[in-house]
Amino acid sequence: MANKERLLEVKNLNVTFGKGKNKFQAIRDVSFEIYKGETFGLVGESGSGKTTIGRAIMRINEVTDGEILFKGKRINGNVSKDWDKEITQKIQMIFQDPMASLNERAKVDYIISEGLINTKKYKNNEDRLNKVKNALLEVGLLPEFASRFPHEFSGGQRQRIGIARALVMEPEFIIADEPISALDVSIRAQVLNLLSKLQKQNDLTYLFIAHDLSIVRFITDRTAVIYKGEIVELAETEKLFSNPIHPYTRALISAVPEPNPYKEQAKTIEIYDPSQHNYNLNPPSFVEIEEGHFVLANNEEIVHYRSMSSIGV
Repeated sequence: MANKERLLEVKNLNVTFGKGKNKFQAIRDVSFEIYKGETFGLVGESGSGKTTIGRAIMRINEVTDGEILFKGKRINGNVSKDWDKEITQKIQMIFQDPMASLNERAKVDYIISEGLINTKKYKNNEDRLNKVKNALLEVGLLPEFASRFPHEFSGGQRQRIGIARALVMEPEFIIADEPISALDVSIRAQVLNLLSKLQKQNDLTYLFIAHDLSIVRFITDRTAVIYKGEIVELAETEKLFSNPIHPYTRALISAVPEPNPYKEQAKTIEIYDPSQHNYNLNPPSFVEIEEGHFVLANNEEIVHYRSMSSIGV
């Protein structure tokens, strides 16, 4: 990975909500890199902090400590006006709920071109309308849909409008926050295939946030597993699935349903118990167990995990 271009770097990220007694640390010391052209998966159960990280990169959530770099330049905290405008264009987000993320009172034309209007990224009205038309065509929708309202569309079509809204800005990096979890199963594959096609066409890089591991395995290149605001394991996706090392990752993967009923019946589901880690005297750090495979572990666990990776358990 050394020769790959780092597009986004998250370094020692901390996000805290509330103050005093109500203070809650949602993200603790999270670090990872996303390379240009890849799809980086972020998985974990509900409430683990996946969306909080995505929203911190989008600068919706304020960063308490640490830094986020895009193309080697810091994007959190105070940034120059020109850099702010560029980040707004280059980093876009596809939201989880295609109904709640679209303005019900606005026509599709305005929804898609809102970003263009805010950043003045068009020459004249004809140019703006042309960009909206092309964005709709790219996601498989008809240009005449621009004059309709969101409630006139199905869930899958609404999510395509959300994707078109991100695409029209000509971004380099897209955060897809559980983009298919609110859709019917029959529509999910269509949207995933669309995202893959757009990635190749437009040279896009994705941060794909999900809780469904079977989808993550299908679409991502590398995956980070997050538990209660901390990344516990990070590796190439296939390596993570074939040789999960951290007990939490093993528990998550063991719960993925098997299409084969005999295998489903025979499998053993592992239960993750956080109390198995004794971190009071020997705190953990994020360590590379084998090339490109990182795990949150203390000295004692590192020895155990290395022996596991060598025998491929």
